[in-house]
Amino acid sequence: MEKYDILPINDTLRTHIQPILEATWGSPLLAINGKLWDSRTLAGYAAVQDTEILGYLLYEFHPSECEIMALQSVAQNRGIASALIARVKQTAQEQGASRLIVQTSNDNIHAIRFYQRRGFTIRAIRLNALEISRQLKPSIPLIGKEGIPLRDEIEFVMEIK
Repeated sequence: MEKYDILPINDTLRTHIQPILEATWGSPLLAINGKLWDSRTLAGYAAVQDTEILGYLLYEFHPSECEIMALQSVAQNRGIASALIARVKQTAQEQGASRLIVQTSNDNIHAIRFYQRRGFTIRAIRLNALEISRQLKPSIPLIGKEGIPLRDEIEFVMEIK
């Protein structure tokens, strides 16, 4: 098993993470559930091996919930995203949250499978939510992964004790 560290994102790590995030999301702004979030101000964790960023997770606390705002593993199938979720789950428990939540779009079949395999269940499907998100962030494409029309948000929840 390879060795990497899960570290809280500080200013130095953020300077390395932001270009990766912005290449994926098209800007530092994340449009989630009808609201824009600035990734540069969100708390998070990074998976780091030596000086290489292997992945990151950004989160935000709401009353009784911790929401995963962005999760990306640069190195696939190495347990990085799972380790990042485990770390934010620990943080959520320490802060008294009773649930982790995360959203993904209807085209992200990989994420839908990933979250369910890790104990998340579907809590809500917001039909045509990306129409609202496009009003906030017009750069969101009409067609997503594998040619699937990008329309809906799927919200997952994991109860934590």
